[in-house]
Amino acid sequence: MLVLVAPGQGAQTPGFLTPWLDLPGAAERLAAWSDAIGLDLAHYGTQADADAIRDTAVAQPLLVAAGLLSAAALGDVTPGAVAGHSVGEITAAAFAGVLDDTAALDLVRKRGLAMADAAAITQTGMSALLGGDPDTTVAHLEKLGLTPANVNGAGQIVAAGTLEQLAALEADKPEGVRRVVALKVAGAFHTHHMAPAVDALAKAAEDLAPGDPRVTYVSNRDGRIVASGAEVVSRLVGQVANPVRWDLCMETFQELGATALIEVCPGGTLTGLAKRALPGVTTLALKTPDDLDAARELIAEHGAA
Repeated sequence: MLVLVAPGQGAQTPGFLTPWLDLPGAAERLAAWSDAIGLDLAHYGTQADADAIRDTAVAQPLLVAAGLLSAAALGDVTPGAVAGHSVGEITAAAFAGVLDDTAALDLVRKRGLAMADAAAITQTGMSALLGGDPDTTVAHLEKLGLTPANVNGAGQIVAAGTLEQLAALEADKPEGVRRVVALKVAGAFHTHHMAPAVDALAKAAEDLAPGDPRVTYVSNRDGRIVASGAEVVSRLVGQVANPVRWDLCMETFQELGATALIEVCPGGTLTGLAKRALPGVTTLALKTPDDLDAARELIAEHGAA
């Protein structure tokens, strides 16, 4: 059984879309999306520097566009399940047919702008903690006033809070944690700091006409399968200020009998977690079009097309 997943913010790197735009129709599709949302996605995906694409209002639509482009390049694929990490859930909603591509990009553009506005209120950020016992780590974070914003499994938890709180964490790591790594994001996402963005996104979601998922859709709020399009959209709104439980998503993949996992562009983060948490599951990250042939072979073996 094949699972198709989409990464979240921080996966982007300068120029990562460049090779994808050589594929037939890709540049035209990206140009149409750019016109629809008022953002030059080709420029940011091929020419902009790391600071420019770190901007939340840019990074989020760029990631969703990259995921949709790379998935389209696979051909007519019907995965057994789909899921996304953080903003990747909007990409997954498009995979599942809950939103069409334009609606997904319009929603993520509004999400990025709203979260950038919320992040500007207080200087905040996120750091990944590698290693350690989850319960011990969470208790330590709460003592420092930080939120375990992403519980990713495979020995990784992401803390979010003010820059002062993150500095205190760097100086006082939880027992057993090997490293604390600052992430390339511009705010404390999935925490109470994002509450203003929830209201803005709820208003934006009022204009949507979601369809029910056509494939199994796994929510990153709690790893549960969601069968209603309206419920998917409600969760997309609420997850902005609530933790991501990717560990529970991977548990659900295992329960569903997943045998292969493909992570769309810019892949790497989620396949890395799956390699450690899902032994026996074949993983592949779509980093460039050079990965497409191997992905198609994996689909032929594990998925329906």
